[in-house]
Amino acid sequence: MVYLTLCQIFLKVGLFSFGGGNAMLPLIFQSVEQFGVMTAAEFSDLVAISQVTPGPVAVNAATYVGLFAGGILGAIIATICVCLPCFAIMILVIKLLDKFKDNKYVEGAFVGIRPVTIGLIAAAAIFVAQGVLIKGGIASMEMFSIDYYNFIPIGLFIVSIAMMLLTKIKPIIIMLAMGAIGAIIYGVIL
Repeated sequence: MVYLTLCQIFLKVGLFSFGGGNAMLPLIFQSVEQFGVMTAAEFSDLVAISQVTPGPVAVNAATYVGLFAGGILGAIIATICVCLPCFAIMILVIKLLDKFKDNKYVEGAFVGIRPVTIGLIAAAAIFVAQGVLIKGGIASMEMFSIDYYNFIPIGLFIVSIAMMLLTKIKPIIIMLAMGAIGAIIYGVIL
């Protein structure tokens, strides 16, 4: 019975959740609470683990809930069910795109979508930069004060950009190196 419940929960989550893994978490919580799969405290552990483990948050959350409620088989079922709707929709979209690839409206839609994607990524970078590189809002009058800036993260950011542009070092190596340097600076020096 638990496997059927997991299947029902995660097919619904995979089909009706939009906006990425963090946007799926409220629906996952509502569903697992409704079916009595886990408590709010247990779900808060799921959120923390889903955020810090590699991979998409929704897949991590589904795997965790499945493992919690139904063991290894539950984890497999929940993971497959959360991915299945997206997989089916993508196959349908690919088939339709292949059929209409030479359509001027489809080509125009992609011309319109590409710059929006860059804008969304830039906006996300700005929001993250506000919380990491500076201590106030971007248009704050405090920006002329030296206390406004987080100089160690700014330095790590500049070194990371330089390493990406000037070397052939893989991004994961740069990320691990900057994490180690940050740990040393904040753990030993400060």
